[in-house]
Amino acid sequence: MFRTTSRVAAASGLVFAVGLATACSTGQEAGRSDDASVAPVGGKISITYLQKQGDQEYFVGEAAGAKAKAAELGVDLKVVNLGNDANKTVGEVQSAIAQKTNGVIVVVPDPAVGPQVVQIARDAKVALLTSDDQICATGPDPVACAKGDLVARIGFSGQQMGAEVGKRAAEEYRKAGWNAADTRIISAWKQDVTVCGDRVEAAKEAFSAGAAQVRNIDVATDNTPTGAQDRIAATITANAGVKHWVVWGCNDENVQGGVTALQNAGVGTDDVIGVGLGAYLACKSWNGNKPSGMKAALFINGKDVGALAVQTMYDRLKNGKDFPREAFAPTTMVDSTTWKSAGVACS
Repeated sequence: MFRTTSRVAAASGLVFAVGLATACSTGQEAGRSDDASVAPVGGKISITYLQKQGDQEYFVGEAAGAKAKAAELGVDLKVVNLGNDANKTVGEVQSAIAQKTNGVIVVVPDPAVGPQVVQIARDAKVALLTSDDQICATGPDPVACAKGDLVARIGFSGQQMGAEVGKRAAEEYRKAGWNAADTRIISAWKQDVTVCGDRVEAAKEAFSAGAAQVRNIDVATDNTPTGAQDRIAATITANAGVKHWVVWGCNDENVQGGVTALQNAGVGTDDVIGVGLGAYLACKSWNGNKPSGMKAALFINGKDVGALAVQTMYDRLKNGKDFPREAFAPTTMVDSTTWKSAGVACS
């Protein structure tokens, strides 16, 4: 979907000390926040956190981390679930401003609303920070956005995460001893989400560097398990002669959907290498100690991102500290033997 090299990746890898000892920033430059005219807040700070897919495990954790950090800092925090409704995003930003919020943190369901969200915040002189997904101030496509027009973001490094997934998939592939000729890779993701493209492209690069050249099949999904399952099932049917499958994607939902589709098609777990991204669904495959096509997953802790986003907004509003262009939380690769000790919450 997107270019192999992220247009927004920065170079320095400096430690970003904002109360999360392991969180780090990848850029020295200040990010665009469209808040140049935002005055520091002298009294109690009010922040609104708008999340897409707020009932998804990752975002539930993100909200919990944001609330815990807000309580620690004495911030009034309102968390709103936008679902997948782009129109609701605009309405909730307007509502937050009408309720005199000092800052808005948003995970957009659709990056196309980015310019409108930015304009609303700018007109109201309210600080704006994005979480997880990128938005552009001047156009609907973050990939085509000039670096200076990307709104400051808190989340994870798409390139780093994808590289870890691809590297682990290559290790599992070599261990399995499969032949490239009868193996296919499924890359599944929502193809208008910038960070998803960064992850998938980096996974492809890392796998190619660590294993044989295996044919890749890109599958467009809606980033949900059922959506991925349906689309990947059609791909499996169209490639009936394939014996072995490697599955990765933007998130655990895509990989779980793919693993389920392969299982339903009669493909054995020994012929599937699924490497998830999130670990919150992957862990469910490991709970019963049964063989699974989900061989590993990169653990991304939404709590860290939520806390980091609130701390970053607080620092801007209380102390006038510029937003970083991007700030990233840490990740850990886990599998059936390590997920519990890594602290993965599996509900």
